[in-house]
Amino acid sequence: MSDQTLASPFAASIHATKPNLAVIGAGVVGLCTALAAQKEGYHVTLLDSNPPGKAASFGNAGYLATELMDPLGTKKVLKMAPKLWLDPKGPVCLPWKHFTKAAPWLLKFVAASSDERAEYSRKALLSLNAEAVPAWHRLMQDVGGEEHLISDGYLLVWEDPSKKTDAREHLAQMQRFNIPCEYVEGARLAELEPTLAKRISHALYYPKATRVSDPFTVCQLLYQAFQERGGVFIQEHVMSLQAGTHNIEVHLARDQQAFGQVIICGGAWSKQLLEQVGLTVPLEAERGYHVTYTGQEQLLNHVIGAAERRFVMSPLASGLRSVGMSEIGGVRLPPIQKRFAVLREHTAALLPDVTKDGIQVEEWMGHRPTLPDSLPVIDQHPSFPRLAFAFGHQHLGLTHAAITAELMLAKIQKQPASISLHAMRVDRF
Repeated sequence: MSDQTLASPFAASIHATKPNLAVIGAGVVGLCTALAAQKEGYHVTLLDSNPPGKAASFGNAGYLATELMDPLGTKKVLKMAPKLWLDPKGPVCLPWKHFTKAAPWLLKFVAASSDERAEYSRKALLSLNAEAVPAWHRLMQDVGGEEHLISDGYLLVWEDPSKKTDAREHLAQMQRFNIPCEYVEGARLAELEPTLAKRISHALYYPKATRVSDPFTVCQLLYQAFQERGGVFIQEHVMSLQAGTHNIEVHLARDQQAFGQVIICGGAWSKQLLEQVGLTVPLEAERGYHVTYTGQEQLLNHVIGAAERRFVMSPLASGLRSVGMSEIGGVRLPPIQKRFAVLREHTAALLPDVTKDGIQVEEWMGHRPTLPDSLPVIDQHPSFPRLAFAFGHQHLGLTHAAITAELMLAKIQKQPASISLHAMRVDRF
C-alpha cells in the first residue's frame, strides 16, 4: 500500500474494530458510500432489488453539474411554472393521475421557493458543489479510474438572439461565484461545436466543466472495486427495518439480518423505509427521460445544455444521450411515451445529424429523488444514530455522490465534516 493511499481521506482505519455496516441502495450514492465505509474499516453489505447502478444512476447525462447553484424552486420558477406546465413540449410535467398524491409536496415546494429559503438552499448547494469534483478525483484515483473523469467543458446554448442579455446576466452570476465561464458566439461557437445547428445564436462556455465517460460504466467500476475489497451484495428487496439501540434489523424478502450500522441510500424509494422508523420526509420521484443515439457520441465535443428547451445532450461512451423532463409522477406510473418524442424533436432541432437513417435509439425513464428545497438528506436518525441517511439529491445525484459518501462517513464516525450539514437534516421539514 502506498503512502499516498494511506494519506487519502478514504484511508482505511486498519486497526479499529468496526461493526458490520449495510448500505441500502446500489445506485451511485450507495456505491460511493459503500466504498467509503470499506476504506474506514467496515465490513460492508450492499442491498438492492436491482443490479448495481441500474436505477436512476443508469440513465443520467454523466455531467458533474457544479454550476447548478439555484434550487429547483425560486420565485422566478414559480412565475414561469404555469407556462411550462401547459406547454406540451415543455420540461415540467405533472400527470393528472398523480396530482392528488403530489399536492402536499407541491405546497412545500412553493413554500421553499421564497427568496429567503431559496437563498438558504443555494448556499448549501454551493458548499456541496465546491467539494464535488475534488471528491470524485479522490475516489477515482483510489479505484484506478481517473480516465473516466473528463474535463472537456460544457456549453449552455441559446437559440433566440434577443436573449443575449439573459446569457450575460447568467455569466455575471457565474463570475460572482468564481466559476470559470465565458460568452461565445459566431466563429468561436462554431469552432467549439461545428455540428450544432445554425439556429444557435450564442452560448456560455465553461472550459473546466467535468463529466464522466458513462455513468453506468462508472457504477460498474465502483462495484468491481467494492467486490474486490470484500464487499457483499445481496439482490433482494428490503421489506422493512427495525431500529434499536445496539443494531438495526433489516428484513429482506427471504432473510433477516442485523447490522451495527445501516445507511439508507435508496433514492426515490427511501421514503417508505423512513416511515417505518418514525420519520416522515416529503420526498417525491421527479421522473426524467433520456434517448440515447448509439454510436453518435462523436457528434459533440462537449456536454450541451439548451437554455430555452431545458434539456441536456451528452457525448457518452455508450452514445449521444439527450436527457430532460422534470415529471412529478411518483414511482408507480409507466413512462409517458410522448416525452420521448419531445426529446427526439428537441435533439434534432439542435443537432440535425441525429436524424440520419439507421441510427439506433434507446429510450429510458428513471426516478430522481427530490425534496421541496432541492437539498439532500445527509444525516442520522435523531433517536437511533446507528441508522443514517443519504438520499434526495434531485438532479445532482451523480455530481454529489462522492462528497456525500465522505460526509456520511464523517457523520457516523463523529469526525469533523468539510462543510456544514445543518441544512441537510432529516427532520428539517
